[in-house]
Amino acid sequence: MAEGTVVIVGGTQGLGRMLAERYAERGRDVLITGRDLDRTRSVAGEIGPAVRYAALDLSKPAGIKAALADVQSVDRIALVGVQRDSNSVRNYDIEGASALAIQKLVGYPAVVSALIPAMHDHTSVLLFGGIAKDRPYPGSTTVTSVNGAVMTMLNTLSIELAPVRFNAIHPAKIADSPEWKDKKEVMARELTQTLTGRLPTMADVTDAALFLLENDSINVQNLIVDGGWLSQP
Repeated sequence: MAEGTVVIVGGTQGLGRMLAERYAERGRDVLITGRDLDRTRSVAGEIGPAVRYAALDLSKPAGIKAALADVQSVDRIALVGVQRDSNSVRNYDIEGASALAIQKLVGYPAVVSALIPAMHDHTSVLLFGGIAKDRPYPGSTTVTSVNGAVMTMLNTLSIELAPVRFNAIHPAKIADSPEWKDKKEVMARELTQTLTGRLPTMADVTDAALFLLENDSINVQNLIVDGGWLSQP
């Protein structure tokens, strides 16, 4: 069977970009998406000359189908909608909360729906959630709720579209990510709770993502990547 496209939604930076680089190194046909067309085009060229690109905003799902219309056959879909949130209910940012909720609760299924005609029996899909689903913090009401909903979404998508495989990954705070690496106090506190004595790295999470996408017998699994946790913070 000829190999189809690897679509990475949110492939211009961080975990999405690293995953795109891994697949490009394997010689796969990769398409990355980002919200800004010029930036996405530039990043695609940096990853590899054959990497394709499209402008797509998960928080504006009405445009998703048109953005992905050129994908003819899809093997792998990674929905890397990683977004942090600090939005206290005492001073609730409704606009920001709405965008975050739409991004995953509507944007994720909209991508899947748009790509159904390009899927086949061995297609696999990976949803990115986050550890805030289990470890809430002040201001995490929206992101905790949304990432918890990723787990239930996984169940419905897998039932509706079987035998297409659906899995989800929920990383903890990542030691070398731009978001966390300079927050020394926060990361030191995280480290004291981690059984391995080390926090996950970008490479660790990318390796785990590849495992979920590529192993034909892994389906409907929520994988936490955190090194093992002693207790709630």
